[in-house]
Amino acid sequence: MSTFDAVELIRTKRDGGRLTDAAIDWLIRAYTDGRVSDEQMAAMAMAIFFRGLDGAELSRWTNAMIATGERMDFSSLSRPTVDKHSTGGVGDKITLPLAPLVAACGAAVPQLSGRGLGHTGGTLDKLEAIPGWRASLTNAEMLAQLESVGAVICAAGSGLAPADKKLYALRDVTATVESIPMISASIMSKKIAEGTSSLVLDVKTGAGAFMKTFDDSRALAETMVGIGTAAGVNTVALITDMDAPLGRSAGNGLEVAESIEVLAGGGPADVVELTVALAREMLACAGIDTDPAAVLASGGAMDTWRAMIRAQGGDPEAPLPVARHTEVVAAPADGYLTGMDAMAVGLAAWRLGAGRATQGDPVQAAAGVTWHAGIGDQVRAGQPLFTLHTDTPKRMERGLEALVGAVTVADAPVERRPLVLERISAG
Repeated sequence: MSTFDAVELIRTKRDGGRLTDAAIDWLIRAYTDGRVSDEQMAAMAMAIFFRGLDGAELSRWTNAMIATGERMDFSSLSRPTVDKHSTGGVGDKITLPLAPLVAACGAAVPQLSGRGLGHTGGTLDKLEAIPGWRASLTNAEMLAQLESVGAVICAAGSGLAPADKKLYALRDVTATVESIPMISASIMSKKIAEGTSSLVLDVKTGAGAFMKTFDDSRALAETMVGIGTAAGVNTVALITDMDAPLGRSAGNGLEVAESIEVLAGGGPADVVELTVALAREMLACAGIDTDPAAVLASGGAMDTWRAMIRAQGGDPEAPLPVARHTEVVAAPADGYLTGMDAMAVGLAAWRLGAGRATQGDPVQAAAGVTWHAGIGDQVRAGQPLFTLHTDTPKRMERGLEALVGAVTVADAPVERRPLVLERISAG
């Protein structure tokens, strides 16, 4: 591999120039190996933040990150593989019912998930509320479970795109996280290295999302679809609403309970709607002509859920943890609920113990927030609107503070805007 001068590459990008394929390959490998310093890569990240990467640069950057680690191979499976990735939101427990539902329809779903940081919850944290369930599996265990059960939700191994782990930590402390090219490369390097044939992206937009504006969300969706398509992965994105939180709960065990309600044929209408919409996209990508709504209603997805939890050491029949302390927030007035700030709800759940401030912090399995009305519902002054859950009483005050002004009550009802706002594909 050619050797380059890191300072010269930084200057090139700073001044709006284009990085060659060989320069990108060298830079990513040299940074991963410690031959390019954090200070130099921080400068490059800031240059990219302001100058961007063109489509060819971004594709090469993503591939260079993949090349720093292993690439999984699911070609031995008897089922077609399809995965889903969400950019994160409040009450976004969709992966939990979605993976077993799509598996029950005949696909293999290798769902490599992460832990929560800040106001957005992590899928692994949620599932660890189930007694005995374990997140870490070997590649052989993953393959065996995908063949026998059809779905696995587990932690990504350290061998997948190690450059991303190092670069993400650097971006986190240098105010360069919000770069659409680098977000896209971060997500897609891991998903492509994971080896799935097809990928459906759930790109959130609104108050509780990472991307607050629709235009930014669309740009992110289009960029990731472009990267996936260029890498030979059949990639589709849905842009979905995250102005209001999803479902009726935010918090680890609380969201597992709500997911089980959905699998049992109940649950909040918005969670069911988005689960089925994403399942339809995943099954279309996998070439499977099955109606996921019918499979959900039949109980087939619940059977797969139980098998998936058992396969990872969990007890699907065990009671979920219950918080030792709860407090109720009442509706402020008579009227109709016309707004609920997803960010405020996510912040409250985080403060109550459901999330973490830094990687490695412990989380409470039972902490979080439930809400008893959704957008468009009629409420009466004094009726319970939120219930806050925590094992730590001293956390309650700050949780309550987060919800001050979080809802809007008006005289006339409004309809919640559609959950699915746009579909993005390469075609």
